[in-house]
Amino acid sequence: MTRTSPVSTDAYLATLSPDKRAALEKLRQTIKAAAPKAEECISYGMPAFRLDGKLIAGFSASAKHCSYFPMSGSVVSAHKALLAAYDTSKGTIRFPPEKPLPVALVRRLVKARITEIKS
Repeated sequence: MTRTSPVSTDAYLATLSPDKRAALEKLRQTIKAAAPKAEECISYGMPAFRLDGKLIAGFSASAKHCSYFPMSGSVVSAHKALLAAYDTSKGTIRFPPEKPLPVALVRRLVKARITEIKS
C-alpha cells in the first residue's frame, strides 16, 4: 500500500475528522495572517507555508493529535518555556484538536521563523 501526498491544503483537510479539520483550519488562518506574503504548498506530504523559497510552517494530523511544525529546531528550543504545556520534540509541537494552539503563540512562532530565515 502506498500513501500519496495531497494535492492541496484543502484536499488534505477534507480527509480529516471535523475536530481535527477545525483545529488545523484555525492554525492555517493564523499562519496566513502572521505571514500574508507566504504561499501555501504541500511539503513532506503535509500542508505548509513557504516564504522566499524557505519553509516557515507546516501542520498535520495523526490518530491522536495534531502537530505544528515551525520548520526549525531552534524556534522550538527558543520558546521552550511557552511550549511547556505541549508535547514537543526538536521540530514538532503536538496538541489535542480540542485545545488548538493559541493564536498569539502561533503568531510568535511564525514571526520567529521568519526572522530566522531573513538573518
